[in-house]
Amino acid sequence: MTQIIIDNRFCGPPNSGNGGYVCGRLARHIPGAAEVTLRAPPPLDKPLDAVATDDGTWELRDGARVVATGRAANVELARLETASFEEACAAELLTPLKPHEHPLPTCFVCGPARAKGDGLRIFAGSLGRHNAVLAASWTPDKNLAAEDGLVAPEFLWSALDCPTGFACNCDQQNGSFDKTPLLLGRMSARIEARPRPGDRCIITAWPTGRDGRKRTAEAAAHDEAGRLLAVARATWIEVQREVQLGRPS
Repeated sequence: MTQIIIDNRFCGPPNSGNGGYVCGRLARHIPGAAEVTLRAPPPLDKPLDAVATDDGTWELRDGARVVATGRAANVELARLETASFEEACAAELLTPLKPHEHPLPTCFVCGPARAKGDGLRIFAGSLGRHNAVLAASWTPDKNLAAEDGLVAPEFLWSALDCPTGFACNCDQQNGSFDKTPLLLGRMSARIEARPRPGDRCIITAWPTGRDGRKRTAEAAAHDEAGRLLAVARATWIEVQREVQLGRPS
């Protein structure tokens, strides 16, 4: 058993951890590709126990409460969408949520209220393709480096998280966008290579389906030369606005 503390810096909603970051922290215990399911809002600034179970899975626990579960997984996508760095920068100008409209402005990944170098400031917008593909640029800050000098894996998970949420609110047929409140329920990712801080990266994301309150999307990260860095698939859940904010009615 080891302990994990989700620092307040890494929030998604104001009072809980960013889903992709938390998934990535737990996935560090799982060799290779992993799938992590969020069971409860991850609390901030509190010691959480990462525990290996008898069946080979991992649990992130807040006392007796299970916050997340993780296991090894096969993460193969049916397709990969790519874009140039210039196309990704242009897509950001078409992000469907303007700063004053953003539902979670302090989110570590996509919050416009976060300063450069503090949050990731990944603002996915439409590439204008027929299949509702979104893109964003990302140049990792030096404070995201792990001990080996490369960007820590949990930040790749983070970078792929919110763009899939944006994609889940895009209609696959016509590319229209709705503003349904969503929370990440499950995320799977496979990391092929980790960039260095300062490397110019491209994130792409696209919707893959809807089933009741569940919405699914996939995402990929490439470097400017086109090298695949990571892929992910995610399931998001439609929730009430108060639940998204961590204030269940």
